[in-house]
Amino acid sequence: MNGFTDSRVLIVGGAGFVGSNLAREILAENPLAVVIIDNLLSSEAANIPSHPAVKFINGSAADPEILHRLEDNIDYAFHLACYHGNQSSIADPLADHANNALPNLMVFNHLSKFKNLKKIVYSAAGCAVAEKTWDNAHATPENAPVSLKHDSPYSISKLIGELYGNYFFQHSGLPLVTARFQNIYGPGEILGAGRWRGTRHTVWRNVIPTFIWKALNQEALPLENGGRASRDFIYVADIARGLMACALRGQPGDVYNLASGVETSIARLAALINEIAENPVAVDMMPARDWDHSGKRFGSTTKTEKELGFRAQTDLQSGLKQTIDWTRANREMIAACMARHQPLLERA
Repeated sequence: MNGFTDSRVLIVGGAGFVGSNLAREILAENPLAVVIIDNLLSSEAANIPSHPAVKFINGSAADPEILHRLEDNIDYAFHLACYHGNQSSIADPLADHANNALPNLMVFNHLSKFKNLKKIVYSAAGCAVAEKTWDNAHATPENAPVSLKHDSPYSISKLIGELYGNYFFQHSGLPLVTARFQNIYGPGEILGAGRWRGTRHTVWRNVIPTFIWKALNQEALPLENGGRASRDFIYVADIARGLMACALRGQPGDVYNLASGVETSIARLAALINEIAENPVAVDMMPARDWDHSGKRFGSTTKTEKELGFRAQTDLQSGLKQTIDWTRANREMIAACMARHQPLLERA
């Protein structure tokens, strides 16, 4: 893209899975500086790129003292920090508010006073606006109606972020672009990353890294509700390119889906992972999650392709192979992160 050359970039949540991949993509364009804010609650410092242009600030974006360490010379900002994820937010809604909803307000309020900011991109959640259905899913467009009934505090907090972003855009002219994520996967998502957050989901995170780890260890993949649910899986390198497109070409005050546009059932996902990882063990049929009413969903890519020229390039099979290869190469590091939580995990 070459739009970040000689720019100063802020990535809030830059030690995370998505943020660290984004940082590497931007660093390839020779920016003047990449400032990363992260409190390492659900991420690892090892993810932060080792590069002379990178400045790491260890702390929460909800802390005014951390935000006041920023200089008003930022060209582009990406707000990716959140409390990962649905299950942890259900277990501790107050922690979700403190580490998800509140940082949204703090970051937008602080950056709304910056005079040189060209664009700030906020990572919203496609699940917050997707139709709750187990019937045939339709691609969720950006202008989908928003329900007031949500499955988790995480979903609520991500939607609150959109509301605050729109307020500061209208009230203060904050040049905010909203990027609605689908289900992201790829190298760099570490099981057990960060600190214990009260539930087993500190270790067992999103479905793809969980399935890959179990498949590589020849364990049964837990298939809830027969794997009937479906999701839109998008590779992390594509998400990074999409975020950069939002920053360079997105219209302030507008929202864009970052999606593959492909609906994949969890049963199909499990079969693909077992095939690539050569796992001979049959899946383990589990009951449905009682809190999750978002059965089938995927995102529309029409607007993003037309207005940003962005389209996901990595098909699921290719992306899974690259992710499985990365997991194999980093098994010791991942196992060490998981082992930190083992005593608490056994009691959870």
